[in-house]
Amino acid sequence: MSSRILIIGQGLAGTALAWRLWERGVPFLIVDRAEAVTSSKVAAGLITPITGMRLTVSWRYEMFYREALCFYRACGKQLKRRFFFPRGYVRLLKNEPEIAKWHKRRRDPDMQPFLHRQTPELNAKVLHQPENGFQQRHAAWLDTTTYLESSRRFFETLGSYTTADVQPAEVRDDADGVEWSGQRFSHVIWAQGWHAKKHPLFHWVPFQSALGTILTVQADLQGEKRILNRGCWLLPHSDGTLRVGSTYEWQFAAPNMSSPVALGELDAKMRALLAVPIKLLATQTAVRPIIKNRQALMGTHPSHPRVAFFNGLGSKGSLRSPWLARHLIDHLLDGSPLDEELDLLQNEV
Repeated sequence: MSSRILIIGQGLAGTALAWRLWERGVPFLIVDRAEAVTSSKVAAGLITPITGMRLTVSWRYEMFYREALCFYRACGKQLKRRFFFPRGYVRLLKNEPEIAKWHKRRRDPDMQPFLHRQTPELNAKVLHQPENGFQQRHAAWLDTTTYLESSRRFFETLGSYTTADVQPAEVRDDADGVEWSGQRFSHVIWAQGWHAKKHPLFHWVPFQSALGTILTVQADLQGEKRILNRGCWLLPHSDGTLRVGSTYEWQFAAPNMSSPVALGELDAKMRALLAVPIKLLATQTAVRPIIKNRQALMGTHPSHPRVAFFNGLGSKGSLRSPWLARHLIDHLLDGSPLDEELDLLQNEV
């Protein structure tokens, strides 16, 4: 049968898949539960090259960033909306051990393309201890709310989007294709985030998802527009608000409620960084889909070749979803081999 693909989930993963199919002129239907709060909708959309406590360049960053830049600009042109913003990113070092680590790491060749050549100038009236930091190049942020909502409306105009809470038992597959709600498809791709841990065909995938909370606050940064990070990150918006994040809770009782301890720690980090009055406006909490020891996983089920999986993007979905989605679509439509580090079948147990 001719290709028509069913996508379950319109988060960052599902949306990128839909755009990749649209680029190739392949029909699709994206089905989403239309939840008000999801990890993709809550995500700050930060795209930064040098990350983590070890101060290392993010995995395959140059490749992912180059593709993300072209992808989001092309989507924005089609939608007549701007939602991708290159932005300076300043990392401030927390203590003497981290400073010493940085003085060693900064000489590494892989760091050089991402380092701004000048020491960042920061306002001591806005930030506590603004010294001992560095500014990164080729960083950005994705306005995930605008991107997802604008994409959804576009898919609706194509007749390629609908709302439903699809249960695995409702999707039937055979040697020739997939059936759902009386419609036939060549494949189904499950891109439903952390909920996939309950899918009967993928229960063996080693999910290790984490709850995360982001704050929205009001604070006067006196014109500072760069993304700032020391212990937590701050993303200034044009309306004078900041997003501040984020917590990582590996154990949680509910998917939309952070613990008081985690919230208190985030608040303390924010106040240790900012030297200006702060007014808390809102909190948003959701679960990041993370797969243990993997950057992401994709591919078809070992016994159900028409049923595909795309998940585990975690906090890097804004950066990696454009390349990863194209990689999976090329595999499904052209038979291109999957990268071994991303191949679902390499994790079969």
